[in-house]
Amino acid sequence: MNNRVDYFEIGSPNPEASKAFYSGMFGWQIGAPSEAQYSTVDGDAGGLWDTSALGGTSWAIFYVHVDDVPAAITRAEELGATVALPLVDNGTIQFAHLIDPTGNRFAVWRPNHTE
Repeated sequence: MNNRVDYFEIGSPNPEASKAFYSGMFGWQIGAPSEAQYSTVDGDAGGLWDTSALGGTSWAIFYVHVDDVPAAITRAEELGATVALPLVDNGTIQFAHLIDPTGNRFAVWRPNHTE
């Protein structure tokens, strides 16, 4: 179930750039926008709002479970992201906070032990 989250929302004044970034980063399928300018992500896993008519703000709060946090950081940087909080290993999990090319903050993480 890696590269997935339970649910999230991303607000972006540039939904096409956000779509290109997140599709490239995680291989997510992002649908066409509804009349409300809301696109579903991977069916019902989340959504992408076009905020250009809502004040143009950006927001995102979600953690994506990945197999390899350092590799995910590298891939994100290759796609134009910046690191907001470098790799943290607290003994239980590894994680990092990143900023996508349009200013949304997200995180990648993995547990140190699998059961």
